[in-house]
Amino acid sequence: MPYLIDGHNLIPKLAGFSLSATDDEMQLIPLLQTFSRVRRQPVEVYFDRAPAGYAGARRFGTVTAHFVPVSRTADDAIRERLARLGSGARNWRVVSSDRQVQAEAHSRHAGVLSSEEFARQLQLAAEEAQNSPQGQPAPSDREIEEWLRLFGGDNGPSQPDKK
Repeated sequence: MPYLIDGHNLIPKLAGFSLSATDDEMQLIPLLQTFSRVRRQPVEVYFDRAPAGYAGARRFGTVTAHFVPVSRTADDAIRERLARLGSGARNWRVVSSDRQVQAEAHSRHAGVLSSEEFARQLQLAAEEAQNSPQGQPAPSDREIEEWLRLFGGDNGPSQPDKK
């Protein structure tokens, strides 16, 4: 399930992160990229109070960062995104500890995680990435089954009969 994340709500829940840091958003993005790669899920993160000329969406691989202008909040942007998703919102998870955002997500049948809970999931994903060979996630059971099907299981690739 892809994720919609309130970035400034999440940052204070992460060890070593602070909203007072001038580059707090850019510090969070690599952590979200690792999570996205390990969990194989796209992530959209919303940051409010974007400086003039910096508002808009930017892609960082499978992470899309939305820098919301000062005239709006990340909460508003997340609620609007949920509305645009319509019935597809049920396929998304919303990460926020804001009760109004959680209520909107629930009303749209989206999954909801508190920022504290998601911070723990980020840490687990970072540990998995560190412990996997070359920082890559282990193949899923589905991928292994597909490889076995393609390459002939335990017997290696099938060979044409020679007559």
